[in-house]
Amino acid sequence: LFYFFHFSFIIHMCIQGLVHFSPAPTSLTPTPPGPVVLLLWSRDATMEPVQEGPITHPVLLFSFIGNADKLLHIQIEDSVEANLTPFFRHICHFMDIHLELGSVVLVFSTRGISRSCAAVVAFLMHRNEETAKKSWTHVKMCKNDVRPNRGLVTQLLDWEKIVLGVSVSNVLDLLS
Repeated sequence: LFYFFHFSFIIHMCIQGLVHFSPAPTSLTPTPPGPVVLLLWSRDATMEPVQEGPITHPVLLFSFIGNADKLLHIQIEDSVEANLTPFFRHICHFMDIHLELGSVVLVFSTRGISRSCAAVVAFLMHRNEETAKKSWTHVKMCKNDVRPNRGLVTQLLDWEKIVLGVSVSNVLDLLS
């Protein structure tokens, strides 16, 4: 049933803190308000098992063709010029709603280190009203290969100013 996870490594993290690490979807243990799952995606994978499994609301951050009825699909390339900022509010709203309903939200992009991580950092900043540095540190504790490109880092700093009303973090905080 979960054949595509053969190519994937999943890291579970609760919005309030680290839940646990797990390489298989069978060990998903939703804890209110429900975990956010980051996924390293394989180009050989398909979406069908995600839609049938414990992950109920995927957020895709790459080009994908398929049934978009049950997912938030943001088509954005992994480049320094790509602008994710206009989608941050929509991503946060989508994740807030479904986590409050006890759903499991999967956030993923092709490599799982840039766009998806930036989306989760933006969401944590919004959800917890915290700095980019604090959210970044939390995501790095869960997934140590976080590497948003420089353009996304700049956008996260702009998002911090929107969320908190002031810029606290700097580029070096998020690139180290």
